[in-house]
Amino acid sequence: MTITQERTIAAKVRSDFPILHQEVNGKPLIYLDNAATSQKPVAVLDALRHYYEHDNANVHRGAHTLSARATDAYEGARNKVASFVNATSWQEIVFTRNASEAVNLVAYSWGLNTLQPGDEIILSVMEHHSNIVPWQLIAQKTGAVLKYVGLTETDEFDLEQYKSLISDKTKLVSVVHVSNTLGCINPVEEMIAIAHQHGAKVLIDACQSVPHMPIDVQAMDCDWLVASGHKMCAPTGIGFLYGKLDLLEAMPPFLGGGEMIAEVFLDHSTYGELPHKFEAGTPAIAEAIALGAAVDYLTELGMDKIHAYEEELTAYLFEQLRQIPQLKLYGPQPTADGKGRAALAAFTVEGLDSSDVSTLLDQEGVAIRSGHHCTQPLHRILGASGTARASLYFYNTREEIDAFIAALKETIDFFQSIME
Repeated sequence: MTITQERTIAAKVRSDFPILHQEVNGKPLIYLDNAATSQKPVAVLDALRHYYEHDNANVHRGAHTLSARATDAYEGARNKVASFVNATSWQEIVFTRNASEAVNLVAYSWGLNTLQPGDEIILSVMEHHSNIVPWQLIAQKTGAVLKYVGLTETDEFDLEQYKSLISDKTKLVSVVHVSNTLGCINPVEEMIAIAHQHGAKVLIDACQSVPHMPIDVQAMDCDWLVASGHKMCAPTGIGFLYGKLDLLEAMPPFLGGGEMIAEVFLDHSTYGELPHKFEAGTPAIAEAIALGAAVDYLTELGMDKIHAYEEELTAYLFEQLRQIPQLKLYGPQPTADGKGRAALAAFTVEGLDSSDVSTLLDQEGVAIRSGHHCTQPLHRILGASGTARASLYFYNTREEIDAFIAALKETIDFFQSIME
């Protein structure tokens, strides 16, 4: 794909995102906080509006037309997600509020009922808090032991240490596919194959990969995978868990209530078929339907094209950032064509707090993230209380990167002039 083709793609999609066409503090908005949440195209906004204006009704239990239409759209979205990640069945997709709830579902349903004292869980030091805290809680309740894979000299997943940590005591490996701070793309297929050789199950946190690259859960052979809708052009309040059918069938319900039951008696209850036994209560119907619309949108664009475009943007971003001597960049460096890492850059500026950097950039209309990005253990290892992070998506352009770099240089010059 040539640069001209990529710019054509960017120019095409930007008109689909109304929020991008505004000024912030008198400057054109440059939104570079996509690892935190993505913006929503008109197709997704229309799906939300259409549901509430035409089909608003509860799903599954109603015989009337509105309920039937809502149910068809809701379950249709599940089918779209299943196809998007190449699940073998729609029954392998469980809708959750977000990826954090999906991890907790596995932790409390499978983990709490499977793990024994002395069993081992392998995580990595780069995990999001949502993939650390649930396992800490489960370890406290079951007596399981947590082990952590560290970093290589290039701030990547230490595969050799992973091989040394895993053993027949390992019952679970729960790791991130793409680090939201380091930007490294972890070798999950190799990690999964090694884990399965030892009889361990594997959960993949794919929040930073599902929106940006093609994902095939069958080829990956993960046991579970979690993702969050709001990072992939869908609304907040909706995410999903993929799980292998036999595993989900063997897992007990996570939450009890309406919808997840088959029959309820005063002294016991029986539970619904997959995936409904994990979806207690009225679900996020509109949000799920809008997630389906987001999947349609991304599929039409082509995940391979999105990934290729973001690689070009990544190469350009790092080329520009490396020219600023006061910056320290974290994570592996991309190749000349942008391969080998995700489209985000976490950095610190010598002598400056990351929050000050992001605040001044906001005055120039540039939105980036600052802080620990829900990876406090990782930041302690990096020796940084926080980092600034610019993260890209397919609607960003080289021109926006140029404006960000110019604003960043002005911010650094401003602070240096104050300190002199």
